[in-house]
Amino acid sequence: MTASYFTDPSTATYRVRPVSFVFADDGLVPNNRLPFLLYKSAIVLDAKPESTIEAVFGANGWGAMWRNGIFDYLHYHATVHEVLGVARGRAMVRFGGDHGEELEIRKGDVAILPAGTGHQRLSATGDFAVVGAYPPGPQMEITRPTPDNHRKALRTIPQVALPDTDPVYGTDGPLVGLWKKRAR
Repeated sequence: MTASYFTDPSTATYRVRPVSFVFADDGLVPNNRLPFLLYKSAIVLDAKPESTIEAVFGANGWGAMWRNGIFDYLHYHATVHEVLGVARGRAMVRFGGDHGEELEIRKGDVAILPAGTGHQRLSATGDFAVVGAYPPGPQMEITRPTPDNHRKALRTIPQVALPDTDPVYGTDGPLVGLWKKRAR
């Protein structure tokens, strides 16, 4: 299966043009009809990159933050949307499950995963580090792709609320407009 790929228009308000993919349900990883978004070089980082990313996400209402890497096994979160801000290094990550897209993410990039989006780190530099965060709502749960988990996720994912803000650009960010347009 091939993901639908879009390059959404940049505007004077945003310095990056979001790249978006809509990944198909593959029978084990449900993914989402909302687009996965990738903002390349979205955050200018300083000597304390993790703190800088946390400040941006926090100022835009995304919390429950953590610092680490990305798991090297395929998983998804059926109860909440997730944002990943790359603080250091770079990694090759497969988004969308085994039939998704392998994308390189690097320092300053931001990936926004709608609930159900499969992801797995395939390789990374030794210094690779991300900050993860979630919009207000339920706790994040790590879900592995199994038939039973897939059935449960198909009931859970439609109940996950759309966030009020984009984690980088706030109330008028690309996520808000793109996700509301797709949710109709």
